Amino acid sequence: MDWFAIIVAGIFEVIGVINIKRLAMKKKNAAFYLVTTFGGSLFLLSYAMQTLPMGTVYGIWTGIGTVGSTVLGMLLYGEPREWKRLLFIAMILSSAVGLKLIS
Repeated sequence: MDWFAIIVAGIFEVIGVINIKRLAMKKKNAAFYLVTTFGGSLFLLSYAMQTLPMGTVYGIWTGIGTVGSTVLGMLLYGEPREWKRLLFIAMILSSAVGLKLIS
């Protein structure tokens, strides 16, 4: 359940970041979704930290948030899709997998 909580917390983090962009674009209800998703993300993060090492939980959570936000930025907002960006996304993903394997 704790690993599931980290994954859902990371997804909420990505949705929260998308709502930061929506808030900047003055979209309706963006502030509500921003607060709700970041709140849910932090709640689930703290839940996972009760049983798993803090460094692992935080690393996985930020990895999901970073990769998810970057990929959605490319897909939804036309951000650059350079090979360098994709390489570093792959490095973040491999680091997250490595943390899972050693935990």
